[in-house]
Amino acid sequence: MAASVVPSLSSPPTRDLQNLPNVAQRRILMCPPDFFGVAYIINPWMEGHYARTDADKARAQWLGLRQIIERHAVVSILPAHEGLPDLVFTANAGLVKGQKVLLSRFRCPERRQEQEIDRAWFVQNGFAPIDPPPNVFFEGAGDALYDPSRDLYWVGHGFRSDRDFAPLLEAALDARAVELTLVDPRFYHLDTCLCPLPGGYLMYFPGAFDAASREKIESRVPPSRRIAVGEQDAVQFCCNAVSLDDLAIMNDASEALQDRLCEAGLTPVLTPLSEFLKAGGAAKCLTLDL
Repeated sequence: MAASVVPSLSSPPTRDLQNLPNVAQRRILMCPPDFFGVAYIINPWMEGHYARTDADKARAQWLGLRQIIERHAVVSILPAHEGLPDLVFTANAGLVKGQKVLLSRFRCPERRQEQEIDRAWFVQNGFAPIDPPPNVFFEGAGDALYDPSRDLYWVGHGFRSDRDFAPLLEAALDARAVELTLVDPRFYHLDTCLCPLPGGYLMYFPGAFDAASREKIESRVPPSRRIAVGEQDAVQFCCNAVSLDDLAIMNDASEALQDRLCEAGLTPVLTPLSEFLKAGGAAKCLTLDL
């Protein structure tokens, strides 16, 4: 692969990132896109993009995201492996709480080879792995999002993770979980359509959930703290955002959504990740909070 330079942001953030302190309080796992591409079709976003990703552009976009994150956290690297194009989406490696990691078991056979690589990395780096029960599917932080303001995990199911995984997560991590049903195949993981944010805010796309799940969200998050996005923003994976300090780092967002985030005291940071959208992922999918 040809070398790429770190790109400048095509859409400038609301605030000058150069003036923000480099407070490395968090640790984020990323995997370089050395072997990234659309090599099979396992979600609607991959349709029409088989073998049509630009390796140099993907590398530049990934480096742009990493550059932003490194201003606010330590980035650890999971080495890329040939033949595993989706290993780059480290959010699916597992769910970390302290030194425990609840490992993923992928529903799609195309991704199952990632499991042993993920397990080996966690063991080598001092984490205690917990395997899902046999024949139970769970796809890590892609379908389980911690909401610190409410001290609970939002747990998604409907396409990848199994419905009954929420109580298993509660027992394994000694935590509270609220299960949500996904109904739109474009939003096959919870992190594509919901994002807990600082200050008790929750950004989500209501159309991705069934009525009962919307009621669960609305009963726990007051209207003043709910940031419901429209379909135009949702398909740009605005909810697949990385929340670091007061930043919401995402692929794209409308001016109206950016204004709403600013009203909530947050700083939207846009960094293009169009190559990864072709595979059904963006900023959050490319990162795992350790």
